[in-house]
Amino acid sequence: MVRLYIIRHAESQWNPIGRYQGLLDPELSERGKAQAKRLGEHFQSIELHAIYSSPLKRTLQTAQEVAKAKGLEVIEDRRIIEIDHGAWSGLLVEEVQERFPEQFRQWLEEPHKVSFEGGESLQQVYERVKDFLEEIKEKHWEQAVAVVSHTVPIRAIYCALLKVDLSKFWSFGCDNASYSLAHMERDRNVIMRLNITCHLGDLYVEAHKAL
Repeated sequence: MVRLYIIRHAESQWNPIGRYQGLLDPELSERGKAQAKRLGEHFQSIELHAIYSSPLKRTLQTAQEVAKAKGLEVIEDRRIIEIDHGAWSGLLVEEVQERFPEQFRQWLEEPHKVSFEGGESLQQVYERVKDFLEEIKEKHWEQAVAVVSHTVPIRAIYCALLKVDLSKFWSFGCDNASYSLAHMERDRNVIMRLNITCHLGDLYVEAHKAL
């Protein structure tokens, strides 16, 4: 079995204002830095053998706090990078609603059908995270691994783990600096904990429903 801790990055500078980040690279906000620190403190008592992160600043800064607490090096992997939002990148949610009303509706209601102009489709993200999970299972059997990623690949990871359709993408909570625990077994995967945020205390902020 692999114990897989799935961590969403702490709050970025763009999360509170509802701006789509995609592959753009804002750093953590001041609150995000404090969230990441608390996350690292929480993981001091949790066994980890490896920590993987998307190469963007908001994930790396979060992963580094956990790695520091565990005396580990962060392993960067582009397969768990955020979806390329293409034409949406850098836009506020309100601007996307105004400029791309039909695709915005589809993103919330039929995400499995969305392919971002100049960017990726959700299916492409699913394929790369599925490949990543297969490698983790092979390389880290009988170990505990943390993966620091973003809301879209994380929800795609849940779909891949449970073998559920991508139309169920929005069925999983995914707050900033939250973590989930999945057991990857020989013949099945089990989500043991989902979207845990109690370690954040007064630093908790609910995620935007469209992000």
